[in-house]
Amino acid sequence: MGDKAQTHPGAAGRAVAADHPASVRNVVLVGHSGSGKTTLVEALALTAGAVNRAGRVEDGGTVSDYDEIEHRQQRSVQLSLAPVEWDGFKVNVLDTPGYADFVGELRAGLRAADAALFVVSASDGVDGSTRMVWEECQAVGMPRAIVITHLEAARADFEEMTRVCAEAFGADDPDAVLPLYLPLRGPEGPDGHAPVTGLIGLLSQKLFDYASGERKESEPGEDQLPDIAEARNRLIEGIIAESEDETLMDRYLGGEQIDVKTLIDDLERAVARGTFFPVLAAAPAADGGRQGLGTVELLELITGGFPTPFEHPLPGVTTIDGKARELKACDTGGPLVAEVVKTASDPYVGRISLVRVFSGTLRPDETVHVSGHGLADRGHEDHDVDERIGALSMPFGKQQRPVTHAVAGDLVCVAKLGRAETGDTLSGKDDPLLMEPWQMPDPLLPLAIQAHSKADEDKLSQGLSRLVAEDPTMRLEQNQDTHQVVLWCLGEAHADVALERLRSRYGVQVDVVPHRVSLRETFATKAAGRGRHVKQSGGHGQYAICEIEVEPLPGGSGIEFVDKVVGGAVPRQFIPSVEKGVRAQAAKGVVAGYPLVDVRITLLDGKAHSVDSSDAAFQTAGALALREAASQTRIHLLEPVAEVTVLVADDYVGAVMSDLSSRRGRVLGTEQVGSGRTLVRAEVPEFEIGRYAIDLRSLSHGTARFDRAYARHEPMPPQVAERVREQAGEPS
Repeated sequence: MGDKAQTHPGAAGRAVAADHPASVRNVVLVGHSGSGKTTLVEALALTAGAVNRAGRVEDGGTVSDYDEIEHRQQRSVQLSLAPVEWDGFKVNVLDTPGYADFVGELRAGLRAADAALFVVSASDGVDGSTRMVWEECQAVGMPRAIVITHLEAARADFEEMTRVCAEAFGADDPDAVLPLYLPLRGPEGPDGHAPVTGLIGLLSQKLFDYASGERKESEPGEDQLPDIAEARNRLIEGIIAESEDETLMDRYLGGEQIDVKTLIDDLERAVARGTFFPVLAAAPAADGGRQGLGTVELLELITGGFPTPFEHPLPGVTTIDGKARELKACDTGGPLVAEVVKTASDPYVGRISLVRVFSGTLRPDETVHVSGHGLADRGHEDHDVDERIGALSMPFGKQQRPVTHAVAGDLVCVAKLGRAETGDTLSGKDDPLLMEPWQMPDPLLPLAIQAHSKADEDKLSQGLSRLVAEDPTMRLEQNQDTHQVVLWCLGEAHADVALERLRSRYGVQVDVVPHRVSLRETFATKAAGRGRHVKQSGGHGQYAICEIEVEPLPGGSGIEFVDKVVGGAVPRQFIPSVEKGVRAQAAKGVVAGYPLVDVRITLLDGKAHSVDSSDAAFQTAGALALREAASQTRIHLLEPVAEVTVLVADDYVGAVMSDLSSRRGRVLGTEQVGSGRTLVRAEVPEFEIGRYAIDLRSLSHGTARFDRAYARHEPMPPQVAERVREQAGEPS
């Protein structure tokens, strides 16, 4: 940390071998779109010397245009990795998308990282989705820090944003969210705004001026010390409150001046434990400068305060047959266990997998076992296969820097893993293991598609399989009822990106069609029908007559077939034929083309011919009898009803309940879940929630999420059923 330089020789004094896990720091950047995450990555890379001021990547004499980095990473929609080196430490910076539609990329970043850096814009504040991610990190004890950006905005107020962050993130202990520095402001401009030109270290009480684009240290004037005394005392008290030395608070309250080195050591331990969350400020370098405001302090916090990979609990590991396997965390000499956290396709080198190594050491050109389990419901079939991996590299911009190996705790790009998908486990071929997958958000927005042309139809299956291999948050469904291909996505932006990838990456053009809901038909009242199939064609004829009665049954009963024929009117060998015929017709539907369910079909009578009767004839007669019975009564359309649970901030509970009611939903109840959150339970027709993932996000300002599960089919209101029939071109 910036203050550390005043009492420690610096992070370099504690640096270890570059290929040792203790020298690695994995940090994920979290924040809403536009908060400045990618700009911060660039500023950190510039300060660390990974790029020069012209925006060119330095790599052993080769350079690439830094603008291409932004293009390649597609920073707004996918996880990207930028490794930088600082004082002998390797810092893997994972930049995550800010859009809620790409929370799957965010979850992958959280899985791969050991600490999180929450990026908050001084202009926009903290949104609901960022609060939710903070709670996820809190639930697993992930260390966190906060960086406030966009301090150049006219009304930016660092102190006010620190208070907002303490309110949003410090519900349990606001004194655990405190700034390490205060902004140093330059002269006021014509608009009355005094720009932030540097930082004041609260522990060291030194000034760090970035006005020239290079960090310059100086002593504060006597007139500045009183202004920082209150913030400094509060910071010291916050650090001491988290100290493992129980005597420290008593000594401090007794008037003892606590050594700054002791405070920094306690601060680093509290940050690494995830009990103290420092607030810093950052901004790009001034024109012509190399060091952006706060970037040195941030890199020192990451290397000194964030945990090593040794402190990252190993996710659950089992053998392929499900037996628990106990492994030492981050053991470079242990069994190989690595996880694919990101899959991407490169037009030149093919599929590239971003891998986090949790145990063992990964080397190029070795054969590994690839295991994928637990995501079959999303179109990812379970698989176990041995694959020979290609080269290992570290990405930055267009460059792929070759590496000789990747130790436990590190991140690396692996080429030529043709079968590996995001979420898969890599392990030794002679000791195959499986890691428990991270929690994937459930895609709840359906996108029905069809090939644009015959040529696209031939490529569609392969394109879709590659698409879902890259993105486990996407679910592929081949709906047997509606005969539609449906991609389930997280939102409109997610759907748009999927379509664009199909087109540009896999050469498949598709058309989006209206998503159809799986409807059913049933009889409203009891009805009878007679099926007569009699044909004489000069040779062997067809003869079958049957009489049936159909009556409705309670929901969920399916189709019952009852034989009540007496006297052999229908020969015994043809009764199964009648049943087969009526069941086949029921599957096709009797009015609107939807499957018939929840009826009892009773065979009462019939006639047969000793020569012309056959299995096929009685199947046809059974189908005709069912259709005639349907014409004698009203047929209800049954629509699927979903059980919906919505977790929403208390401020929006009323709006959510009102909206559910407007969707023909029945609110079943509510319950308080934690502080400021309510769980709303309801039953809603699936017809009404096709776009609920989008509408709920807008309604709740991103503070709500929902789950849905099929409950049952129930009769559709007549006016809605009539509209559905009209849209389908069926008679009402």
